[in-house]
Amino acid sequence: MYEKINVMQNSFLENLNPEQLEAVEATEGALLVLAGAGTGKTKVLTSRIANILAKGIFPGQILAVTFTNKAAKEMGNRVADITQNRSQGIWLGTFHSIGSKILRRHAGLVGLESNFTIIDTSDQLRLIKQIYAERGLDEKRWDPKIMLGIISKWKDRAVTSDKMSAADNVDFAGGQANLLYVDYQNRLKSLNAADFGDLLLHNLTIFQNNPDILSEYQRRFQYILVDEYQDTNISQYLWLRLLAQRHKNICCVGDDDQSIYGWRGAEVGNILKFEKDFKGAKTIRLEQNYRSTSHILSAASNLISKNTTRLGKTLWTESSGGEPIKLMAMWDDQEEARTVANEIESLQQVKSHKLSEIAILVRAGFQTRSFEEAFINRSIPYRVIGGLRFYERLEIRDIIAYMRVVTQNNDDLAFERIINTPKRGLGPSTIQNIRQYAQEQGVSMCEAVRLMLEEDLFKPKVGAALAGLIGNFDHWRSLIDEMSTPEAVELIVKESGYFAMWKEDKSLEAQGRVENIKELIRALDDFETIADFLEHVSLVADIDGMDQENMVSIMTIHSAKGLEFETVFLPGWEEGLFPHQKSLDEKGSSGLEEERRLAYVAITRAKERAYILFAANRRIYGQYQSSTPSRFIDDLPVENVEKIDSNNGFNFGKNIEKPSYSGAQKSQNNSRSARSTAKSPEGFTVGNRVFHQKFGYGKITAISCDQLDIAFEKAGNKKVIDRYVEGA
Repeated sequence: MYEKINVMQNSFLENLNPEQLEAVEATEGALLVLAGAGTGKTKVLTSRIANILAKGIFPGQILAVTFTNKAAKEMGNRVADITQNRSQGIWLGTFHSIGSKILRRHAGLVGLESNFTIIDTSDQLRLIKQIYAERGLDEKRWDPKIMLGIISKWKDRAVTSDKMSAADNVDFAGGQANLLYVDYQNRLKSLNAADFGDLLLHNLTIFQNNPDILSEYQRRFQYILVDEYQDTNISQYLWLRLLAQRHKNICCVGDDDQSIYGWRGAEVGNILKFEKDFKGAKTIRLEQNYRSTSHILSAASNLISKNTTRLGKTLWTESSGGEPIKLMAMWDDQEEARTVANEIESLQQVKSHKLSEIAILVRAGFQTRSFEEAFINRSIPYRVIGGLRFYERLEIRDIIAYMRVVTQNNDDLAFERIINTPKRGLGPSTIQNIRQYAQEQGVSMCEAVRLMLEEDLFKPKVGAALAGLIGNFDHWRSLIDEMSTPEAVELIVKESGYFAMWKEDKSLEAQGRVENIKELIRALDDFETIADFLEHVSLVADIDGMDQENMVSIMTIHSAKGLEFETVFLPGWEEGLFPHQKSLDEKGSSGLEEERRLAYVAITRAKERAYILFAANRRIYGQYQSSTPSRFIDDLPVENVEKIDSNNGFNFGKNIEKPSYSGAQKSQNNSRSARSTAKSPEGFTVGNRVFHQKFGYGKITAISCDQLDIAFEKAGNKKVIDRYVEGA
């Protein structure tokens, strides 16, 4: 037998609360540990592994799986410390790494060799496109990224390409989705390759078709431990169930209240039905929190108690006191960002608060821009976690490139960036020819195209596309002095086809890019000219020279799971944004419950203080939209919040009413939100008298989609986008 670890010399059983100790010592049989936020689940897992080893179990008889390499590394290091490095040989890693290890041993059983390649997303997409070409499918009509997402979901649900039922097929690619899946899997085998979804899917195939191999691993893994069980998908769930059938010594640690990844295949039902899957299973609740104050825990617990599909637990702490959650009502998102910046500066001055212990957690990526602007203006160092800074994002850099060319005809770097974006049928050789011609003639690339068109040096289709682009730039330059900055840029984004390109894109990231474009146009309202904005953007990089360690973290709530901060700001708690309307529309009550779990995760990231902010108006696509406070605010106990209303007009009681403002407040804000009251585009007809903030009164002479030809009484004839005028 493996030499036992001396429990007395290794004090891993000390400093455990009663529930933690019970979970560590209950090594036999199925166990579900419901570990609330900040209750020490990693401590329980590592101590449990040490306790199993202390009984004389060989390390190789223990399987411990996590979701991230970071979590696996942390767990491995802690176990090594506790056991004095006598834990080598434990099968400890992510689902994917353990699945890969098993698959390489038995690759031949699924048509692969042991040295198979694991391909990444870019290679997967390239493979799908090749299959599209062979089947004559149009990529523009059937986005390959969507097809890749469909295949990924099938694999998450353990649906193999050779055993699909009619119910599994989806209405995509003209009904050929299942055939594309078959082609994709066959191509992977011919390349001796697998994607991440295959690592467990092939394991399931091997286990189901080879009972002797399954039995081998069932005998081997006498003890199984699983971290973040609430995030498992169906494939991971089936894989674990198969491996645990012999000894049934499986311990799953998780929190149904923190299941927030339904959009990527996680099934909260896996943890909810644990006791049914493993008869006689024991459930232990870890409810003593070591992270947050009592105000934060009480608010979070009351909020999550409104969910009906949960196993139930209530977090508590021995630490009394702490600050109530500050519930702050703002006029708009700009005031929201300024207020957060003010609070951060105050915390630094009064409490010597480290910026690295402050986080801003947003529901949607587009929310970060207003905070970035406020921090840049105040010289507050920040970093965007899990994403690029706003002005570094692809879609924003593309639009800025269009703006640069409009204002500076010889900006070759910007021109080359967007000459074929959106696609205009230009190949690398055409662009190289333009570049070479420009160098020979000593002119800009934009001017080179103009000269080459005059000399008829392009093929007809290419020439027509480039002539249209040059014509557009000439047209836009003629308008920028006559239109407001957001109007001009919105026109550029629309007429260039750039906005339509992302609107028609059905990939997962496309919607976020559309929101970012709208947010950029909204931001332009603060600048008199495009040139002013471009100068502002060029100065943004100055913040990069600041202290890289002591920085405020800005991230989405999804990215913040597992993290903790002294102070957390939670902006944008408004209906439609949080809970997000898309989640409600697509998944109904289950979507609402996942959004509420997301709110619970957000609040419990805070250790000392939390701020929840909501705005009466949020500018989207250049327009103010009235907002209603999130329904989640009604779930916060009155005794755990401090209500701060900067406008003296909000009703903070239960069933919060729409905020009302005094006439003075309305008048004060009319100048900056006049366009938000513009008449609906559907109501405009030729002959209508309208009002424009810059050009004054005029009469509509023609309408083309959302563009109006208007004869203004003082400014003359102008083309204006309908959203920027109102009926007079």
